[in-house]
Amino acid sequence: MFRVPAIVAASLLLVMPQTLLAQSGGKAADKKLYCWNEGKERICSDALPADAVNHARDEFSANSGLRNAQVQRALSDEERAAASTAAAQAQLDQMAEQTRQRTEQAMLTTYGDENALRRVFAERQEVLDNNLKTAQYNVASLRDSLVALLAAAGDRELAGGKVADKQAQAIAQRHAQLKSQQRLLASFEQQQQALKVEIESSLQRYRQLKGLAPEAAPAQTPTG
Repeated sequence: MFRVPAIVAASLLLVMPQTLLAQSGGKAADKKLYCWNEGKERICSDALPADAVNHARDEFSANSGLRNAQVQRALSDEERAAASTAAAQAQLDQMAEQTRQRTEQAMLTTYGDENALRRVFAERQEVLDNNLKTAQYNVASLRDSLVALLAAAGDRELAGGKVADKQAQAIAQRHAQLKSQQRLLASFEQQQQALKVEIESSLQRYRQLKGLAPEAAPAQTPTG
């Protein structure tokens, strides 16, 4: 493995294809050149070291000198959690949109009674309930973890020591995670209330379409 600055690697990319072809009698080996950032420095190498696997990088063909791949950096635990949360939210949004797309006529022809209509919302309610329970658990777990970290830092200071930078960073990180989960929990709670309203309004409209409940009277414009 060799590592060189990017400016040198650019020159090597121009030379390597011809060199490899000459060495292999016109059949260049399928080799790559990897380039990534380390701090403010751009590093290129013909092998990818273990400590650079999670870095964003460009991969170049040693045969042609052209970039043939671009690999994004590995996600952090927080980013993976955020992606998972976004996926769960997208699932709920999609399910809500699918429900809203049902027409009133389809409501009449598809659902023979209120129980059949309620089952349409049951799956959404179950997914939302599970997300709510998960968020509640995460909030409680992160709060306990933050309390433990703060207690350890407090004990260290009382003993005359100084809170290490790594320990302070862990506290700040846990606090940010807790705030994020608390916001998520509040969002799920709001969605749960909104779903209850949606279910009730849908049932009310169904009853009206079935002739089981009077139509809502239109609002009257006050006369002067």
